[in-house]
Amino acid sequence: MRNLIDITDLSVSEIDELIATACDIIAHPEKYQDACRRKKLATLFFEPSTRTRLSFEAAMLELGGSVLGFSEASSSSASKGESVSDTVRVVGCYADIIAMRHPKEGAPMVAAMHSPVPIINAGDGGHNHPTQTLTDLLTIHREKGRFDYLTVGLCGDLKFGRTVHSLIHALSRYTGIHFVLISPEELRLPTYLIHDVLDKKQLSYEETQDLEAVMPKLDILYMTRVQRERFFNEADYIRLKDSYILTLDKLKHAKQDLCILHPLPRVNEIATSVDADPRACYFKQAQNGKYIRMALILKLLEVESHAY
Repeated sequence: MRNLIDITDLSVSEIDELIATACDIIAHPEKYQDACRRKKLATLFFEPSTRTRLSFEAAMLELGGSVLGFSEASSSSASKGESVSDTVRVVGCYADIIAMRHPKEGAPMVAAMHSPVPIINAGDGGHNHPTQTLTDLLTIHREKGRFDYLTVGLCGDLKFGRTVHSLIHALSRYTGIHFVLISPEELRLPTYLIHDVLDKKQLSYEETQDLEAVMPKLDILYMTRVQRERFFNEADYIRLKDSYILTLDKLKHAKQDLCILHPLPRVNEIATSVDADPRACYFKQAQNGKYIRMALILKLLEVESHAY
């Protein structure tokens, strides 16, 4: 039985396989409409979510399966003090696969140690968000056609942004990647990621606070929200929340084939006027999330190709 807790749980060849399956789903959705008939996905979301939860549910429904679960901790037995391990042991009696989001780092790993069915980490605190990374990779693949030799700008909250952390882990396995880390001093990428991933793998990277200065060199610009829920101090959040706001004016010197990504939700870090620019790919990205999660569910449930 396989789980997906961290993006590095998947090999590069497995990621390629998932992307190929997702592309086939996009091209031939009718082939997959009954692939998970009589299978059930449980969505255990101890933290608020719109896109991730609904895309998991849409993915399972489009595969012909069904969905059960809860969307906030207060509506679960966690509010009575039940442990994560007990919750998944029970839910595993009712479902074939579980997608879990939790505010505490490591909670999905604990769940995986006790669950009788596969666990998918749908985000744990400021740690990891592997299915968002798969979504990002599918979008990059569809827009750029490759993962090698790209200059990738990561902008905003690099300290708490679990989507950024997972994406760095994923892209670090490809050739010729150059990371441009754009953030205020207080929201720099954590030291452990710089040491354990970027320096250890001798990856090319630079740190800057000036988005406009590096804009012309970027192939990918990954914007992130400064997350109020990760701050202990409201004053710090208010001071930093508008550090970077992407506008059409700031895109004047960007490449014509720049790919602008954002894991969403957006607050005001991308002006709505950018939405009509052909380089804005974040709503395509949200749609791609459904397709890659369909591919992942098929893989973890070990649904054989002849079944569809």
